[in-house]
Amino acid sequence: MANLQTQNWLMPRRSFLKGAGATLALPFLDAMRPLMAAGNSTLSPIRIALLYMPNGVRQDRWTPDGDGSRFKLSPILSPLEKHRKDLLVLTGLQNKASFTGDGHYVKTGGWLTGTTITKTTGSDIAAGGISMDQIAARQIGQRTKLPSLELGTEPVATGIDTNVNYTRLYASHISWKTSTVPLPCEINPRVAFDRLFRTRSQGSEKQAADDKSVLDLVRTDAKRLQSKLGQSDRHKLEQYLESIREVERRIEAEAAVLGAGENLPPELLKQMDALDQWISRSMGKASREEELNSLPRFDHSEHCRIMTELMVLAFWSDSTRVASFMFGNDVTGRNFSFLEGVNGGHHEISHHSNDGSKLDQYERINRWHIEQYGTMLDRMKEIQEGDGTLLDHSMVAFGSPIRDGNSHDPTNVPIVVAGGSKAGLKTGKHMVYDPGTPLCGLWISMLEAAGVKARELGDASDGLRGIG
Repeated sequence: MANLQTQNWLMPRRSFLKGAGATLALPFLDAMRPLMAAGNSTLSPIRIALLYMPNGVRQDRWTPDGDGSRFKLSPILSPLEKHRKDLLVLTGLQNKASFTGDGHYVKTGGWLTGTTITKTTGSDIAAGGISMDQIAARQIGQRTKLPSLELGTEPVATGIDTNVNYTRLYASHISWKTSTVPLPCEINPRVAFDRLFRTRSQGSEKQAADDKSVLDLVRTDAKRLQSKLGQSDRHKLEQYLESIREVERRIEAEAAVLGAGENLPPELLKQMDALDQWISRSMGKASREEELNSLPRFDHSEHCRIMTELMVLAFWSDSTRVASFMFGNDVTGRNFSFLEGVNGGHHEISHHSNDGSKLDQYERINRWHIEQYGTMLDRMKEIQEGDGTLLDHSMVAFGSPIRDGNSHDPTNVPIVVAGGSKAGLKTGKHMVYDPGTPLCGLWISMLEAAGVKARELGDASDGLRGIG
């Protein structure tokens, strides 16, 4: 076992379990404390997670009643009630640079940069700046296996949106390594998992390793370590390894249901959605349901939960401290008919024209997204780390770059942040800011709380008041 036995079995923070084809970074253990303290290392680093929801919100059901610590969560946000004390709901923020240009793309491309994208119908896309997650990755990402992790659910959009004369490439990216280099989202959970926990092998050795659980590959190393750990650390390690195996099982189950093997979602996912929508248009309700029930179903909820669980594992293992997840591309037509009371695609429903039925469906879709966010927070709060939980040592933002999908309104964007108490965030509040307050002020506050220098970003030259 590499790198574990030092000074009466005191462990360095950067320790691993290894086997042929696998390398598992270890979570924070009590045995690591003395060496970290002696080296003045941070016992539990601060992480940044950014969860993007396309197409805005039903605005009259988003904003909480009251402000400060005396507030009541709105109907859409109500699934987060158990996390009330860990929340910052922020009202009044906007990205001024997104006011130019019609439609969605200007808002999406500049959500984390605070800049205005270049209007083009070609591949010469440019955001005008670096996204806040990549500013963080440059400064703190070199301390981990992956500088940052970008996850999503849909392949890169292509073609031209002739309604607004923008290339659809902008719909698929919120992370920009440079002003002209976007980072694509990994949408295959197996590939993302392998990036975190597997190492490259060659030929037959690679095939043998790929056919096994990573836990089987590191079993000998794990047993050797467990025999030397105290009871508390053994329990932490067992919990961590069980969580890794559970995610492996879920990835395998998803692939088995779809019959997609290693080439999981892109083409098949698009085919399934197209077929679902065709059936919706072409058949009556009863025959539509009968036909859909006979098909292997892509479970979008399960797929999103696997992806958010991968983010949790990445933070838990300190494989990265910066991660983002796109629930869908901008202007996504993702069919949400799997939700009770919803019949149709997300983007179409977001253009509700104040129709009561569409507004109700829009709200249900928004609430579903919040429920997925809440599930991630649940998981992070279960994991003890240092003098708190993984959530205490992470700042997890959820939001959309537009307020109302019908009007593409970029003012008063929906945004909520959870966790970060060990980073100095003062949570349990609904903060109401003057209209026009820069959204980038929030990004600056989060960066500074994570130890990243960022005095200016977009139209902001300082962090937000009252949150840290």
